[in-house]
Amino acid sequence: MAMLRLAVIGAGLIGREHCTLIREHPGAELVGLADVSEDAASYAQGIRVPYYADYQQLLDDTKPDGVIVAVPNQLHVAAGGACLSRGIPCLVEKPIADTVPAARELVEAAETAGVPILVGHHRRHSPDIREARRIIEAGALGNLVAVNGMWMLDKPDNYFEAEWRRSPGGGPLLINLIHEIDCLRFIVGEIDSVRAFTSNAVRGFGVEDTATIALRFENGVLGSFLMSDAVASPYSWEVTSGQALYFPHQPGDCYFFGGRDGALAVPSMNLWRHDGAGKNWQDPLLRQHMPLDGSRTYRNQLDHFLAVVSGDVIPVVTARDGMMTLAATLAVETAAREDRTVTLAEMLS
Repeated sequence: MAMLRLAVIGAGLIGREHCTLIREHPGAELVGLADVSEDAASYAQGIRVPYYADYQQLLDDTKPDGVIVAVPNQLHVAAGGACLSRGIPCLVEKPIADTVPAARELVEAAETAGVPILVGHHRRHSPDIREARRIIEAGALGNLVAVNGMWMLDKPDNYFEAEWRRSPGGGPLLINLIHEIDCLRFIVGEIDSVRAFTSNAVRGFGVEDTATIALRFENGVLGSFLMSDAVASPYSWEVTSGQALYFPHQPGDCYFFGGRDGALAVPSMNLWRHDGAGKNWQDPLLRQHMPLDGSRTYRNQLDHFLAVVSGDVIPVVTARDGMMTLAATLAVETAAREDRTVTLAEMLS
């Protein structure tokens, strides 16, 4: 396999993780890093990678095969557009942009140029999420009826020393929920409309710490989701999956899918069904554990991006797909703020 030359724009926490993954991958070479901070320059020197304060110069000098964009959300369109204008495929970290109009700008640029963008919704590359989708599509649960999910963790007090995290936009809806929305879209289908309630009763900041969300999917499935960043619990994908970069692994579940013929808990991958036809709630259920392949989420994502760069596959999360996840997440924020049901059609109009 030919070695693919990759560059990274943005040397924050996730940008540096991408650098590490690229440097460890046998099929990739890190040819440059761009960021405006002096700390990034020191980091690049430490890992012996060419450093640039200007990502335009990085792109022109190194001419990479692919680029990972890991700058702040509001800069995604400019950095992604710079890659597209040079015909370079890119992996843009989630969310694809900070607003739906900005996302649409990047979507249209990618589709016009015919250059692929992979949006960094990494959970789609996780073996539990991929297997849940396969199980449901194979009909193991029968017709899907309902889905329930949870994300409850306890963010430390010093997390909120940054003022923006105490203000609207800094809560779990716009920072954390987008992962959950993307997983539900990937497994269940497109979201039609949402309703949401929020509370800031724990900390009293100008942003929510707890939210409950109701979802209606286009295929008729109904869903609910409970999230809080003020609860000590293991009930989140980061903790239960064992796939997240910075969290301890404690086995458990955070998603529950219910169908006419069975139910599936994820990420434990326990599938519950009756042992024959004609059974009902007064009959016992059998539990079947569905095995996973043991692969690692972020390595899978990089493998997939390299295949996208090579032209072997289309992105599992295209720019347009990423825009839909952003729109659904912003719909939840709007529904909570305005105390009403919000449709996806409204968000995209």
